[in-house]
Amino acid sequence: MSGGLDSATALACAREAGFTCCCLSFDYGQRHRFELDAAARVAAQLGADEHRVVSIDLRAIGGSALTDDIPVPKGGEIASGIPATYVPARNLVFLSVAAGCAEVVGAQDIFIGVNAVDYSGYPDCRPEFIAAFVAAANAGTRAGVEGRGFRVHTPLIAMSKAEIIRTGARLGVDYSLTQSCYDPDERGRACGACASCAIRRRGFEEAGVEDPTVYGRGARRP
Repeated sequence: MSGGLDSATALACAREAGFTCCCLSFDYGQRHRFELDAAARVAAQLGADEHRVVSIDLRAIGGSALTDDIPVPKGGEIASGIPATYVPARNLVFLSVAAGCAEVVGAQDIFIGVNAVDYSGYPDCRPEFIAAFVAAANAGTRAGVEGRGFRVHTPLIAMSKAEIIRTGARLGVDYSLTQSCYDPDERGRACGACASCAIRRRGFEEAGVEDPTVYGRGARRP
């Protein structure tokens, strides 16, 4: 649960499917830590039974505009290739911790809001990565070798951003509680100029759903 619109929609999908949900967020040294507050709001709004925050200092690794002294690309353009906001092995780390938590509480189902259609060039949002992770997790955990292997659900992976937003709106997600900006101001307001803001804005426009994003002073608005 990152606090963005994708993870909020994934939680809503899990709830619709009848799962009791424990949300897992990560304080990993990201510059957009306001997303953790958003994650807590969304978890509460959608009736999660629990919301855990695990601290992992990925700034110790760096190599990303989200965890290092590298400027977040602006201009509202969605670049080709792997962008500067890619965090090395982030979803690999996150899913590994999620599998550990699931093993402890006796859960077999993990939901993650990755998307391979409107994703921004991140290799750890692709179906082949998810399939490889499931194989590794089931080979390397007690739960897996004892026949209680994990299933990783990716309900949004083949959706456009507009389809994700329409799905969430149908399931009652309050997108005003979410936060997507990679470089928010000191009050958590969106910059309106990073790729994440551009993808979010375009998604709401194409979905025909009102965009509740709050922009900071001087931010680029739709």
